[in-house]
Amino acid sequence: MYYYLIALFVILLDQVTKWVIVRFMELGDSIEIIPNFLYITSHRNRGAAWGILQGQMWFFYIITIVVVVMLVLYIQRLKPNQRLFGIALSLMLGGAIGNFIDRIFRKEVVDFIDTYIFTYNFPIFNIADSALVIGVGLILLLTLFEGKLEKEKSNESIRTND
Repeated sequence: MYYYLIALFVILLDQVTKWVIVRFMELGDSIEIIPNFLYITSHRNRGAAWGILQGQMWFFYIITIVVVVMLVLYIQRLKPNQRLFGIALSLMLGGAIGNFIDRIFRKEVVDFIDTYIFTYNFPIFNIADSALVIGVGLILLLTLFEGKLEKEKSNESIRTND
């Protein structure tokens, strides 16, 4: 249940921020937050990251449904000691559903976080995208550290058996 509350928090935060952008900004409007680094820019995306697969909504509907089902199944099978893994999955679940809601009701995704990293204008994104990236990154880190811990345990058991 705890993991679903995290996902719900991500969905609510994502949808509220998108509502504010749609309600109070015109498409293309930009507000400077940190000069030459962070802006709030009203943008729409009918594709995926970097605008790939523009207009392929049916594809996104199918993929999102499959991903959401898989994430729920994984969450259901978590062991009590996999708390960080569960948090990562819940961030991904919330992010996937947040953008899915946009695709269903708006037929496009509302993006607004606009960053410049060393003069590179990074593609504009939103809270759902952030949650997805953080969740995937956390899973990658956990997987890397899990492999390292398993290797250390294996090496230690070899030493104790010698």
